[in-house]
Amino acid sequence: MAAPVTTRTGHVVGGELIDTGSERIEVVNPATEQVIATVPAGTAEDVDAAVAAATAAFRGWSSLVPQERAAAVKRVSEGIAARRDELAATITAEMGSPITFSTKVQAALPAATSAGVAGLVADGYSFTEEIGNSLVVREPVGVVGAITPWNYPLHQIVAKVAPALVAGNTVVLKPSEVAPLNANLFLEILAAAGIPDGVVNLVHGTGPVVGEALAAHPGVDMVSFTGSTAAGRRVSAVAAETIKRVALELGGKSANVILDDADLGLAVKIGLANTFINGGQTCTAWTRMLVPAARHDEAVELACAAAAKYTVGDPTDAATRIGPMSSAAQRDRVLEYIRVGQDEGAQLVYGGSEVPSTGAYVPPTIFAGVRPDMRIAQEEIFGPVLSILPYADDDEAVAIANDSQYGLAGSVFSADTERALAVARRMRTGQVDINGGAFNPLAPFGGYKQSGNGRELGRYGLEEFTEIKSIQR
Repeated sequence: MAAPVTTRTGHVVGGELIDTGSERIEVVNPATEQVIATVPAGTAEDVDAAVAAATAAFRGWSSLVPQERAAAVKRVSEGIAARRDELAATITAEMGSPITFSTKVQAALPAATSAGVAGLVADGYSFTEEIGNSLVVREPVGVVGAITPWNYPLHQIVAKVAPALVAGNTVVLKPSEVAPLNANLFLEILAAAGIPDGVVNLVHGTGPVVGEALAAHPGVDMVSFTGSTAAGRRVSAVAAETIKRVALELGGKSANVILDDADLGLAVKIGLANTFINGGQTCTAWTRMLVPAARHDEAVELACAAAAKYTVGDPTDAATRIGPMSSAAQRDRVLEYIRVGQDEGAQLVYGGSEVPSTGAYVPPTIFAGVRPDMRIAQEEIFGPVLSILPYADDDEAVAIANDSQYGLAGSVFSADTERALAVARRMRTGQVDINGGAFNPLAPFGGYKQSGNGRELGRYGLEEFTEIKSIQR
């Protein structure tokens, strides 16, 4: 499938396409290592203009009744669905996600999540509540700065913009400079859906320039950031100067706890699929597989057999299951972790560091006999690398699972659902799947500890973008 490359690559401020400035950022296809487009390198002045446009649009947009705002977001959802294939091909071209996955998830999930948040209002969600003699009102925060990553670029944009709009906010969006092209397509969809000029503005650029300008801007009332924990710390520090609200969705090192009564073959198969999804470039990936010590070798054998079925190659080929990493820099980061794992004494049982001469590829890799204190068991690698850790009993499994600075996701497999639920309740993490429970786009998404604060998706994600006022009568 030939990937379209949008010709609209500029900033969008107040409805106007602005493609000026001499400094450009190259967008590189990680499979071919060819430049496919450039976007302008935004400045603090561009952020000023976008914030001014969002501020000017706020009164009109926030004054609409929630049903009108929700109807507009529903049209946005329909627009995303109508342009699914174009969006999927563009995302594949700019960050390497396999086209089948891009079509089914990268482009389809945003249509579902935006429809879901719009449907909350249609289903009766109220922004007001009576408590005693008080009328409690949820009002929009104001101007929201949305800073989004490259791994699920459109999904993360929509997970912020859709609820922000339904709540009555206006937005300044800074997408990742690694995968920015889908954002311009999204702005076209917003315009076609009737979202007024200035309600959502787009400024391309780097985190240290545009991201910091947004986080520091006195005209920005809230920053919603998804990305690395290190970058999240910086966003929090900069935003603290103006005491603005900050919502963070950061890294993860999630544990897949396979109990001794589980169907080991099924648990390993599902666990490996979750680890390798999107080339392992997923913050919720179950990158630590915890197995009973007595079944460690059996689990390793099953994992290696399953990994052999993961076709690595051209992301435009529908049969490819693992494409390139998003960039050469990300490839090098993952390969360095594979070297670290070997140096630490983990057993490299599948994959390794052999890579083709062209493309940001990393082979699916499995380490066995991993200790909890190893870097590959503690640090987020963000690639197709699985660590298998043995444990003695349920208590030790929970202790290992919780031995992390992160707390974003996790999993438990057991033949006894109540036993699995008991273990899940002990895990200090924002989401836990039991026996491969399906992703729910209406359930709250977010983490404990250094995986961030705040929640996205559904009612909880909508309420993140509101202020609460009490009126006594």
